[in-house]
Amino acid sequence: MADQDESAKLWKVNRTIHELVKDRGFQVSDDEINMDLATFRSHYASQMGSVDRTQLNFFTNHRNNPMTHIFIFFSEEKSVGVKTMRKMLHILEEKNIQQGIMVYPGSMTPSARKVIAAMASQYRLEEFSEADLLVNITHHTLVPKHEVLTPDEKKELLETYRLKETQLPRIQLMDPVARYYGLKRGNVVKITRPSETAGRYASYRICF
Repeated sequence: MADQDESAKLWKVNRTIHELVKDRGFQVSDDEINMDLATFRSHYASQMGSVDRTQLNFFTNHRNNPMTHIFIFFSEEKSVGVKTMRKMLHILEEKNIQQGIMVYPGSMTPSARKVIAAMASQYRLEEFSEADLLVNITHHTLVPKHEVLTPDEKKELLETYRLKETQLPRIQLMDPVARYYGLKRGNVVKITRPSETAGRYASYRICF
């Protein structure tokens, strides 16, 4: 029964991480997103119902820039340590990929987080616990539509309204929506909300 619960959980996590990668502009198969639980189990679970997380690893390229790749690494280790981080970095180096997301079942040690910081100049590493990905927060009715502006769109916005970056409202780097879209400091998001009078209205926030 525990294995059945585990496979149901990983089915949801796998769907959300594929949605996240797609929403960042990377190529993703809709089959992975729309896969039902029975199909997921038939593809990834053993007869006992347990899932080998390494089978869920995948990499893909960006739709607008095919030379930009991202690798998604599912950790088998409950508490991710330096050893698992090195394993992920080895794969990134081998495949010549500069961007990776670690998905792990439990927690991450302070030492592993230091690896992320230490490698920041060479690799863009992000981490999500499986609990973070059980539900896609951007699908929640209370979360308005977010769109990340391109550098040109950001420049146009600032020029149109004669604004400095410091005058824009802020969104924190560790905000759940900012993490979902992989925002970096200086990125601007357009947030569109419904309005009773105007139909909908847009506001902008800068990540800091």
